[in-house]
Amino acid sequence: MITEKPQYKRELSPPLQLLTLISITIALIFLGNIIASLAIVSVYNRDTMKSIVAMNLDTPMAVKGMWMLQIIGMTIPLLLAPMVFSRFVMKEPDAYLKTNIRFPLVLLMMVFSIMVMSTPIMEVLVLVNQKMVLPDFLRGLENWMRASEQSAQKITAALLKMNNWVDVLKAVLLIGLITAVAEELVFRGCMQTIFIRWTKNTHVAIWITAALFSAFHLEFFGFLPRLMLGVFFGYFAAWSGSIWPAVWAHFLNNASAVVITYLYQHKKIDVNPDEAHSFNYSLYVLSIIITVALFWSFRTAALQKKDHQQY
Repeated sequence: MITEKPQYKRELSPPLQLLTLISITIALIFLGNIIASLAIVSVYNRDTMKSIVAMNLDTPMAVKGMWMLQIIGMTIPLLLAPMVFSRFVMKEPDAYLKTNIRFPLVLLMMVFSIMVMSTPIMEVLVLVNQKMVLPDFLRGLENWMRASEQSAQKITAALLKMNNWVDVLKAVLLIGLITAVAEELVFRGCMQTIFIRWTKNTHVAIWITAALFSAFHLEFFGFLPRLMLGVFFGYFAAWSGSIWPAVWAHFLNNASAVVITYLYQHKKIDVNPDEAHSFNYSLYVLSIIITVALFWSFRTAALQKKDHQQY
Protein backbone atom coordinates (compact mmCIF):
# COMPACT_ATOMS: atom_id res chain seq x y z
CA MET A 1 0.00 0.00 0.00
CA ILE A 2 1.41 3.39 -1.05
CA THR A 3 0.74 6.27 1.29
CA GLU A 4 0.94 9.85 0.10
CA LYS A 5 3.41 12.11 1.82
CA PRO A 6 1.77 15.00 3.67
CA GLN A 7 1.98 18.33 1.85
CA TYR A 8 3.53 21.09 3.89
CA LYS A 9 2.89 24.73 3.16
CA ARG A 10 6.17 26.56 2.79
CA GLU A 11 5.68 30.05 4.13
CA LEU A 12 7.98 33.01 3.54
CA SER A 13 10.03 33.99 6.55
CA PRO A 14 9.17 37.42 8.05
CA PRO A 15 12.31 39.09 6.59
CA LEU A 16 11.37 37.82 3.14
CA GLN A 17 7.79 38.90 3.71
CA LEU A 18 8.99 42.42 4.50
CA LEU A 19 11.27 42.47 1.46
CA THR A 20 8.43 41.23 -0.75
CA LEU A 21 5.97 43.81 0.58
CA ILE A 22 8.46 46.64 0.04
CA SER A 23 9.32 45.37 -3.45
CA ILE A 24 5.65 45.15 -4.47
CA THR A 25 5.00 48.64 -3.08
CA ILE A 26 7.97 50.21 -4.87
CA ALA A 27 7.10 48.45 -8.14
CA LEU A 28 3.48 49.65 -8.02
CA ILE A 29 4.53 53.20 -7.11
CA PHE A 30 6.99 53.19 -10.03
CA LEU A 31 4.30 51.92 -12.40
CA GLY A 32 1.77 54.37 -11.00
CA ASN A 33 4.11 57.31 -11.55
CA ILE A 34 4.70 56.28 -15.17
CA ILE A 35 0.94 56.03 -15.79
CA ALA A 36 0.32 59.35 -14.00
CA SER A 37 3.05 61.11 -15.99
CA LEU A 38 1.60 59.85 -19.28
CA ALA A 39 -1.88 60.92 -18.17
CA ILE A 40 -0.68 64.42 -17.25
CA VAL A 41 1.03 64.87 -20.62
CA SER A 42 -2.07 63.54 -22.39
CA VAL A 43 -4.66 65.57 -20.48
CA TYR A 44 -2.59 68.76 -20.17
CA ASN A 45 0.80 69.01 -21.89
CA ARG A 46 4.52 68.39 -21.49
CA ASP A 47 5.08 71.82 -19.97
CA THR A 48 2.73 70.93 -17.10
CA MET A 49 4.76 67.81 -16.40
CA LYS A 50 7.99 69.82 -16.55
CA SER A 51 6.53 72.33 -14.09
CA ILE A 52 5.65 69.53 -11.67
CA VAL A 53 9.13 68.00 -11.93
CA ALA A 54 10.69 71.43 -11.33
CA MET A 55 8.26 72.01 -8.42
CA ASN A 56 6.79 75.09 -10.09
CA LEU A 57 3.27 74.65 -8.78
CA ASP A 58 1.97 78.19 -9.21
CA THR A 59 -0.40 77.43 -12.10
CA PRO A 60 -3.81 75.69 -11.78
CA MET A 61 -2.83 73.06 -14.36
CA ALA A 62 0.31 72.18 -12.39
CA VAL A 63 -1.74 71.73 -9.21
CA LYS A 64 -4.30 69.56 -11.02
CA GLY A 65 -1.45 67.53 -12.47
CA MET A 66 0.05 67.15 -9.01
CA TRP A 67 -3.29 65.83 -7.74
CA MET A 68 -3.24 63.30 -10.59
CA LEU A 69 0.32 62.31 -9.74
CA GLN A 70 -0.53 62.00 -6.04
CA ILE A 71 -3.58 59.79 -6.60
CA ILE A 72 -2.36 57.59 -9.46
CA GLY A 73 1.32 57.56 -8.52
CA MET A 74 1.06 57.13 -4.75
CA THR A 75 -2.39 56.61 -3.21
CA ILE A 76 -3.64 53.88 -5.56
CA PRO A 77 -0.35 51.92 -5.42
CA LEU A 78 -0.44 52.08 -1.62
CA LEU A 79 -3.98 50.70 -1.69
CA LEU A 80 -3.10 47.90 -4.10
CA ALA A 81 0.23 46.79 -2.58
CA PRO A 82 -1.13 45.32 0.69
CA MET A 83 -4.02 43.68 -1.17
CA VAL A 84 -1.69 42.00 -3.66
CA PHE A 85 0.72 40.96 -0.91
CA SER A 86 -1.90 39.56 1.47
CA ARG A 87 -4.09 37.81 -1.10
CA PHE A 88 -1.67 36.53 -3.72
CA VAL A 89 1.64 36.20 -1.86
CA MET A 90 0.66 35.21 1.69
CA LYS A 91 -2.90 34.09 0.87
CA GLU A 92 -4.04 35.38 4.30
CA PRO A 93 -5.92 38.62 3.61
CA ASP A 94 -7.82 38.51 6.90
CA ALA A 95 -4.66 38.08 8.96
CA TYR A 96 -2.69 40.79 7.17
CA LEU A 97 -5.33 43.39 6.29
CA LYS A 98 -7.49 43.07 9.44
CA THR A 99 -10.50 44.63 7.75
CA ASN A 100 -13.02 42.92 10.04
CA ILE A 101 -15.53 45.09 11.91
CA ARG A 102 -15.83 42.82 14.93
CA PHE A 103 -15.01 45.39 17.60
CA PRO A 104 -17.11 47.49 20.01
CA LEU A 105 -18.19 50.77 18.41
CA VAL A 106 -17.41 52.55 21.66
CA LEU A 107 -13.75 52.17 20.70
CA LEU A 108 -14.27 54.76 17.97
CA MET A 109 -15.47 57.28 20.55
CA MET A 110 -12.44 56.50 22.69
CA VAL A 111 -10.16 57.00 19.68
CA PHE A 112 -11.75 60.40 19.04
CA SER A 113 -11.20 61.40 22.68
CA ILE A 114 -7.58 60.22 22.62
CA MET A 115 -6.82 62.17 19.46
CA VAL A 116 -8.30 65.35 20.97
CA MET A 117 -6.76 65.02 24.44
CA SER A 118 -3.29 64.11 23.14
CA THR A 119 -2.96 67.36 21.15
CA PRO A 120 -0.66 69.04 23.71
CA ILE A 121 1.57 65.93 23.71
CA MET A 122 1.91 66.12 19.93
CA GLU A 123 2.63 69.84 20.04
CA VAL A 124 5.47 69.44 22.52
CA LEU A 125 6.95 66.70 20.34
CA VAL A 126 6.82 69.12 17.39
CA LEU A 127 8.68 71.73 19.44
CA VAL A 128 11.33 69.22 20.54
CA ASN A 129 11.73 67.91 16.99
CA GLN A 130 12.22 71.41 15.57
CA LYS A 131 15.17 71.99 17.92
CA MET A 132 16.95 68.79 16.93
CA VAL A 133 20.27 69.24 15.11
CA LEU A 134 22.39 66.41 13.75
CA PRO A 135 26.16 66.23 14.47
CA ASP A 136 28.51 68.02 12.07
CA PHE A 137 29.58 64.80 10.35
CA LEU A 138 25.92 64.25 9.38
CA ARG A 139 25.43 67.78 8.07
CA GLY A 140 24.99 66.50 4.51
CA LEU A 141 22.24 64.15 5.65
CA GLU A 142 20.54 66.95 7.57
CA ASN A 143 20.63 69.23 4.52
CA TRP A 144 19.08 66.46 2.40
CA MET A 145 16.35 65.91 4.99
CA ARG A 146 15.62 69.64 5.13
CA ALA A 147 15.38 69.78 1.34
CA SER A 148 13.07 66.73 1.29
CA GLU A 149 10.86 68.27 3.95
CA GLN A 150 10.66 71.58 2.10
CA SER A 151 9.62 69.75 -1.09
CA ALA A 152 6.97 67.77 0.81
CA GLN A 153 5.64 70.94 2.44
CA LYS A 154 5.53 72.72 -0.92
CA ILE A 155 3.50 69.88 -2.45
CA THR A 156 1.14 69.81 0.55
CA ALA A 157 0.66 73.59 0.40
CA ALA A 158 -0.19 73.39 -3.31
CA LEU A 159 -2.68 70.54 -2.82
CA LEU A 160 -4.33 72.32 0.10
CA LYS A 161 -5.07 75.60 -1.63
CA MET A 162 -8.82 75.49 -1.14
CA ASN A 163 -11.21 78.11 -2.52
CA ASN A 164 -14.49 76.70 -1.21
CA TRP A 165 -16.07 73.84 0.72
CA VAL A 166 -16.12 71.65 -2.39
CA ASP A 167 -12.32 71.81 -2.38
CA VAL A 168 -12.36 71.03 1.34
CA LEU A 169 -14.53 67.94 0.85
CA LYS A 170 -12.28 66.75 -1.99
CA ALA A 171 -9.19 67.12 0.20
CA VAL A 172 -10.90 65.45 3.18
CA LEU A 173 -11.90 62.51 0.99
CA LEU A 174 -8.58 62.06 -0.83
CA ILE A 175 -6.05 63.17 1.80
CA GLY A 176 -8.11 62.46 4.90
CA LEU A 177 -9.88 59.19 4.17
CA ILE A 178 -8.36 57.36 1.20
CA THR A 179 -4.77 58.13 2.21
CA ALA A 180 -5.55 56.99 5.76
CA VAL A 181 -6.97 53.68 4.52
CA ALA A 182 -4.05 53.07 2.15
CA GLU A 183 -1.31 53.84 4.67
CA GLU A 184 -2.95 51.87 7.46
CA LEU A 185 -3.35 48.79 5.27
CA VAL A 186 0.37 48.95 4.44
CA PHE A 187 1.75 49.79 7.87
CA ARG A 188 -0.66 48.63 10.59
CA GLY A 189 -2.14 45.89 8.44
CA CYS A 190 0.72 44.13 6.64
CA MET A 191 3.93 45.57 8.04
CA GLN A 192 2.99 45.48 11.72
CA THR A 193 1.76 41.89 11.32
CA ILE A 194 5.08 40.94 9.73
CA PHE A 195 7.05 42.46 12.60
CA ILE A 196 4.83 40.80 15.21
CA ARG A 197 5.54 37.42 13.62
CA TRP A 198 9.22 38.32 13.28
CA THR A 199 9.92 39.68 16.78
CA LYS A 200 7.23 37.74 18.68
CA ASN A 201 6.66 40.98 20.59
CA THR A 202 3.69 43.23 19.82
CA HIS A 203 5.18 46.31 21.51
CA VAL A 204 8.47 46.07 19.60
CA ALA A 205 6.57 45.52 16.35
CA ILE A 206 4.39 48.57 16.94
CA TRP A 207 7.36 50.87 17.60
CA ILE A 208 9.41 49.58 14.64
CA THR A 209 6.43 49.98 12.33
CA ALA A 210 5.75 53.47 13.69
CA ALA A 211 9.37 54.49 13.05
CA LEU A 212 9.19 53.22 9.46
CA PHE A 213 5.82 54.92 9.01
CA SER A 214 7.29 58.24 10.12
CA ALA A 215 10.43 57.83 8.00
CA PHE A 216 8.28 57.02 4.95
CA HIS A 217 6.96 60.60 4.92
CA LEU A 218 10.50 62.04 4.53
CA GLU A 219 9.81 64.87 6.97
CA PHE A 220 12.61 64.78 9.54
CA PHE A 221 11.34 67.74 11.55
CA GLY A 222 7.97 66.07 11.94
CA PHE A 223 9.46 62.69 12.75
CA LEU A 224 8.71 62.54 16.49
CA PRO A 225 5.02 63.54 16.43
CA ARG A 226 4.40 61.24 13.45
CA LEU A 227 6.25 58.45 15.27
CA MET A 228 3.92 58.88 18.26
CA LEU A 229 0.88 58.93 15.97
CA GLY A 230 2.14 55.67 14.46
CA VAL A 231 2.41 54.18 17.95
CA PHE A 232 -1.16 55.26 18.71
CA PHE A 233 -2.43 53.73 15.46
CA GLY A 234 -0.43 50.57 16.14
CA TYR A 235 -2.01 49.95 19.53
CA PHE A 236 -5.49 50.76 18.21
CA ALA A 237 -5.07 48.04 15.57
CA ALA A 238 -3.31 45.50 17.81
CA TRP A 239 -5.76 45.70 20.72
CA SER A 240 -8.95 45.87 18.65
CA GLY A 241 -7.82 43.25 16.12
CA SER A 242 -9.12 45.50 13.35
CA ILE A 243 -7.57 48.13 11.10
CA TRP A 244 -10.58 50.47 11.32
CA PRO A 245 -9.92 52.16 14.69
CA ALA A 246 -6.45 53.05 13.37
CA VAL A 247 -7.94 54.28 10.08
CA TRP A 248 -10.45 56.39 12.04
CA ALA A 249 -7.63 57.96 14.11
CA HIS A 250 -5.54 58.57 10.99
CA PHE A 251 -8.56 60.14 9.25
CA LEU A 252 -9.25 62.43 12.21
CA ASN A 253 -5.64 63.62 12.18
CA ASN A 254 -5.56 64.29 8.42
CA ALA A 255 -9.08 65.68 8.03
CA SER A 256 -8.73 68.07 10.96
CA ALA A 257 -5.50 69.42 9.42
CA VAL A 258 -7.34 70.00 6.11
CA VAL A 259 -10.26 71.83 7.76
CA ILE A 260 -8.02 73.96 9.99
CA THR A 261 -5.87 74.87 6.98
CA TYR A 262 -8.95 76.01 5.06
CA LEU A 263 -10.26 78.06 7.98
CA TYR A 264 -6.85 79.70 8.44
CA GLN A 265 -6.50 80.46 4.71
CA HIS A 266 -9.85 82.26 4.73
CA LYS A 267 -9.15 84.16 7.98
CA LYS A 268 -11.83 82.31 9.94
CA ILE A 269 -9.34 81.39 12.69
CA ASP A 270 -5.95 82.74 13.80
CA VAL A 271 -4.37 79.33 14.47
CA ASN A 272 -1.65 78.64 11.88
CA PRO A 273 -1.59 74.86 11.31
CA ASP A 274 2.05 75.05 10.16
CA GLU A 275 3.27 76.44 13.47
CA ALA A 276 3.81 74.61 16.76
CA HIS A 277 1.88 75.95 19.72
CA SER A 278 2.92 75.98 23.38
CA PHE A 279 0.69 75.12 26.32
CA ASN A 280 1.26 75.58 30.04
CA TYR A 281 2.82 72.74 32.02
CA SER A 282 -0.37 71.86 33.88
CA LEU A 283 -2.12 71.25 30.55
CA TYR A 284 0.72 68.99 29.39
CA VAL A 285 0.44 66.95 32.59
CA LEU A 286 -3.34 66.79 32.31
CA SER A 287 -3.06 65.71 28.67
CA ILE A 288 -0.71 62.87 29.56
CA ILE A 289 -2.87 61.65 32.46
CA ILE A 290 -6.13 61.71 30.50
CA THR A 291 -4.56 60.16 27.37
CA VAL A 292 -3.05 57.30 29.39
CA ALA A 293 -6.38 56.72 31.15
CA LEU A 294 -8.22 56.67 27.83
CA PHE A 295 -5.68 54.24 26.37
CA TRP A 296 -6.16 51.94 29.34
CA SER A 297 -9.93 52.10 28.87
CA PHE A 298 -9.54 51.38 25.16
CA ARG A 299 -7.31 48.39 25.87
CA THR A 300 -9.69 47.02 28.51
CA ALA A 301 -12.77 47.34 26.30
CA ALA A 302 -11.00 45.90 23.24
CA LEU A 303 -9.42 42.93 25.00
CA GLN A 304 -12.61 42.07 26.88
CA LYS A 305 -14.42 41.83 23.55
CA LYS A 306 -11.66 39.59 22.17
CA ASP A 307 -11.94 37.29 25.21
CA HIS A 308 -15.69 36.96 24.76
CA GLN A 309 -15.23 36.08 21.08
CA GLN A 310 -13.03 33.12 22.03
CA TYR A 311 -15.86 31.37 23.88
